[in-house]
Amino acid sequence: MRKEQAITDNLAIGLSILCVMQCLAVPSILVLLPSVVAYHLQNEAFHFWMIVVVLPVSVFALTLGCKQHNRYHVMIFGVIGLVLLVSAIVAGDVFFGENGEKILTILGAGFVTVGHLMNFRLCRQSGSEECVH
Repeated sequence: MRKEQAITDNLAIGLSILCVMQCLAVPSILVLLPSVVAYHLQNEAFHFWMIVVVLPVSVFALTLGCKQHNRYHVMIFGVIGLVLLVSAIVAGDVFFGENGEKILTILGAGFVTVGHLMNFRLCRQSGSEECVH
């Protein structure tokens, strides 16, 4: 497997998990920490910058992987997840409320994670010359 593809798949999986953890942990942190600190964790800027990092990393990793294993259906999971994540930021709170935004974020991160896990496994299984076994 190409080193860049493996690193970016793992990075995207980690970022997706971080996104879900942040989304689920904020209510608990609000109770435990002063509201100033919790505000910074729930700030929309956090979500925006996560997407700024997740979008290019995911597109790069999924594209490299799909070129190796030629199973482009994997890209669908990633694209669905990215669309859900962007929708949560752009319109989640306005159209779906705070809980709807969290649901979109969790679903989006889940789809991105599944896409990258599939991509990673298929790259490891592929007989491509670019793969290191």
